[in-house]
Parts: sequence; C-alpha cells; structure tokens
Amino acid sequence: MNFFKTLIAATLGTIIALLLIFFITLITVSASSQEPEPYVRNNSVLKLSLSGTLPSQSPSDPLDDLLNQKNNDKVSLQTLKENLNKAQVHDKIKGVWLEIDMMAEGWANLQEAHRLISTFRDSSDKFVYASTNDIGLNEKGYFLATAADSIFSPPESFFEFDGFFSQVMFFEGAFEKLGLEAEVIRHGKYKGAVEPFFRKEMSEDNRYQLNQILKEVNETFVSAASQKSGHSVDELNSLMNSQPRLTSEFGYEQNLIDSLMYTDQLVKHIKTQIGVAKDDELETIANGRYAKVSNATAGVTMPSTSDKIAVIYANGPIMPEMGSQFNNQETISAKFMKEQLSNIQDNDNVKALVLRINSPGGSGSTSDVIWRMLQETKNNIPVIVSMGEVAASGGYYIAMAGDTIVAEPTTITGSIGVFATKFSARQLLNDKLGLTFDQVKTHEHADWLLPTRELTSSEEKAFQQYIDQFYQTFIGKVADARGMTSQEIDDRAQGRVWIGADAKGVGLVDELGGLDRAMEIAAQKAGIDKYKVDRYPKPKTFYELLMGSAAAQAKAWIGNSLLSNPISEQVQEQISILKRRDALTFFPYRINIQ
Repeated sequence: MNFFKTLIAATLGTIIALLLIFFITLITVSASSQEPEPYVRNNSVLKLSLSGTLPSQSPSDPLDDLLNQKNNDKVSLQTLKENLNKAQVHDKIKGVWLEIDMMAEGWANLQEAHRLISTFRDSSDKFVYASTNDIGLNEKGYFLATAADSIFSPPESFFEFDGFFSQVMFFEGAFEKLGLEAEVIRHGKYKGAVEPFFRKEMSEDNRYQLNQILKEVNETFVSAASQKSGHSVDELNSLMNSQPRLTSEFGYEQNLIDSLMYTDQLVKHIKTQIGVAKDDELETIANGRYAKVSNATAGVTMPSTSDKIAVIYANGPIMPEMGSQFNNQETISAKFMKEQLSNIQDNDNVKALVLRINSPGGSGSTSDVIWRMLQETKNNIPVIVSMGEVAASGGYYIAMAGDTIVAEPTTITGSIGVFATKFSARQLLNDKLGLTFDQVKTHEHADWLLPTRELTSSEEKAFQQYIDQFYQTFIGKVADARGMTSQEIDDRAQGRVWIGADAKGVGLVDELGGLDRAMEIAAQKAGIDKYKVDRYPKPKTFYELLMGSAAAQAKAWIGNSLLSNPISEQVQEQISILKRRDALTFFPYRINIQ
C-alpha cells in the first residue's frame, strides 16, 4: 500500500514539476522575444474602439497580455493621449476613427477623453470621425462622440437620449429579514453613503447632494450636445423630457447624428476623403498596435532632458495591508504608497510628483499615514493632486498633502466626514439559527465589539467620542491645507459630497482640469520647461507575478464575471470594509450616473 502511495505522489510531483517548467519556459521565451515595431502603411487611419471602461492608466500585466490578447487593444486615457500625439504629426496617419458604443466609465475620465479628442480635432488638419455599431450609443458614448467632426450610425442602431439618474440600493429591509442590525456611529449630517445600512430610502440631505451631482453631469452633457447639434440647452432638455425614442434615426432627425451609414458605407466615405482607390482596402491600425509605434517613427520630438515628473496612480479603497480582501481589485495601502515614494526619492531626476487619485477612501488611520508620507515628500519636491472619477472622504484626506488640487468638473469629491459601524447578528444567530453564546471576561467591556450583542449606551458614547475626535482631526488638516478656519471647513464638510465644479467654488479644490493640467502645474512649481513622465507603479515582471498569489492570478485569468456579479461584489466590498472597527473616512457606495 505504501508503495502505491509513494508511486502516486511521485507521479503527481513529476507532472506538476513538468508543467511548472513548461510554464516558466513559455513565459521566458515570450518575455525575451521582442515583437518588432508595427509597420504603418501610407494613408492609414488610427481606429480606436471605445467600449465599457476607460481607465486612467493602461493595465500592464505581462501574464494577461500573454493569456488574454483581447485586452491588449483596450484604450486608456494614457494610450489615448500618447496615440493622438503621435497621430497628429505622423504623415502616414490621415485621420482618427472612433468606434464607440456603450460606455460605462465615470464622467471625470470621459471629460478628460473628450478634451483630448477635441484638442486633436482643433489643432490638426486630420479628420476625427465617430461611429457606432449594432450595439449603439448610450449618453456616455454619445458624449465622447460629440468631440468628433462628424458622427455616423447604422440607421437601426440603439440611441439613448433621455436624461440621467442615480439609483441607490438599500439593505435595511434585507437586514430585518435576516436578523442583522448595523449600528452606525457617524459625524456629519451629509454622510448619506452609510444610509443604505439603516434606512430604506434617501434622506432629504442625501437626495439634495445627489441632485446637485446630477445637475452638473447634465449640464456637461447638454453643453457638448448643444455645440454639436446647434440646439439650445433648453431645446435639448425639452427633447429629453419628451416621449423616449431609442433609434439612431431619431438622433439623425434631431441633428444629433450627422449621417446614417453602415460600416461599409463609412469605409467608402473615408477612402474617398483621403484619396484611396475604390478597389483598394482601407488601412487601419488599432490602439494596441499603434501604441507600439515609437515616437521617433511617428515624428514626435521628445524633450532632450533628464528631468522627470513622476505620476502615481492611486486606485481603489484605502486600506491596511491585510491580504487579498478584494480579490483582484486595486487597493491603496501604506505599504503600496511607501514603495512608490521610495522609488521616486531614489531617482534624482524626478523634480515633481503628480498623485492621480481615484478612491472613495477607506480606513482613517491608513489615510492619515499616507497623508504623512506625502507631507514628507512635499518637503523635497512639489506634490500636485489630480482627482479622477472620485476622490472622496479618505481620498480627499490624502489629497490635503498636495500643493495644488486639480479636479474635473464632474469629479466626486469632499465627503469630509467620519463613521464607524458595528454589525449585530444576535437576532440572526439566536432567534433564526438557534445558536447561543456564553463567555467569561475579565472586564465589563471586553466583548463590546463582538457581533453577538448590541452596544450599551456608554459604549455607544465611547464610539461617538472616537468618531468626533477623528472628525476634528480631519477638518483640522483640511483647514490647514486650504487656508481656512476649522469652522469654515465644518460648514463645507458634514460628510457632504461635492461635484468638482462646486468644490472649486467653495475652495475645496484649486483648479478644474485633468492630468495634463496637473502636470503643467507640477512643472511650473518645479521650475522646469521640459520633462519626461515617469509612471508608477511600475509593471511587474513575469517572475514577480509567478511569485504572487496563484489563486488571485487564476481568478484574473478566469474573469471576475464568472465568479461573481456586480451586486454581490459591491455588497461584499462594502461589508468587508464596514466590518472594520476603526474610524472610516469612506464613501461606501458607487454613484453610478446613467
């Protein structure tokens, strides 16, 4: 019997070893082989497919590049800017074709993309065409398309033009059925983001701030549509209030779409415009391939300097380093920030830092530690903050270390408030599951944070004092950074969420703009005219990824969509953070404006 056990174990070990050797060999060969730079033919068109998300930075995962080739053509703000810069001077590129359908990106990133495309359109003699496919356009997709010279669509494609909403899911009713109770201690009347855990509908304060956000988004969208169509703002708002129609033919009738064309007709139109013979193929080059074309080949002159501006992309909740709580979701930890800042400090060529924040916040203590790191960095080089889709609560806390804060008009920010939660599962465990608990303890409050009992009045008071103290720390840091009194900040705080345009009006941010504007300010503060961009975090090598969590990588390859759904993932993320006992500077729901 032992012989067979040994034989089986040895056989399995050999198979695993052979698979590992094969895998490492495959990766080594892939890593060492340099793909030649793509050849761009004359009369080519840069074709960019825009669908779903539009992240700030291009994901750089060599394993994903190897195993999931479809992701290689994903457009980010980074590749959009770089490719448009090359296309503008590249004599072989005659124009840009944007194929757009259903966008799901936040409005701040959409605004930055719109600005990049508009700048190319206005400063270049090359055309920019936007088209859609059989999927069609929602409002976010149409907003991007308005940056083009002309918009084309098949006659029967979907076209949505009916306004915006933001829906909040409330858990209190489900908690009642399950026998759960969320005991929430907060400071700030506007800290409505925790309302889903103890209410069944929005409070009036929360409804007010969400309406303010929707108002700014609508104004941004309608302004772009007005410039494109020639309709007045009032006419467009009236149109969106009229009976809904969902075809591109409606868009064409209202001058929102320039022409109804199938793809083959559009190809013929482009060929005629750039002088390609009728029987010849239209040469297009996609985002991923064109990203591999060097600046030198395209004719872009790079600055002759060793000076650099570092950009740190800080994405996700702010949490302590405690293992993989959020599967493959990015998080901002003190360890992450320390690693990036250490790499920057070791590079004497870095003259300024731009911190790109896209975070709803999280742990108050972690936010405070990161704030301190950035404060120390600011003693050596300028630190400029660029806010992405959201930089709220803890995301705003760490922004206070910046010399200057730049936000998009539709950035979600502020939420200067603090809360803590304790979930009581006593009813679920005792009454519904029949589980009972007993314990011994040395002191009266030793078990006060257990989920098997509620807080007493004195314990609730202690929790409230803890939260109030952290709130005073928060507004004190904001007051120092913004040159205001604590009372002035308190009036703007209370957990209220601000849209970027309004946040500038009340002094919570300095300028409106995107990452480019933040880098311009960084260069000015550093006293440099020319610079190169050094982006962090740096991509991991194949071997670094191999040393990482196999389970996490496996889930990445399989895809989160196969293992979860958006609702359960959102609830899991929120509850994982809310189970923490420390003060939370966190905005625990996503404002998804559709």
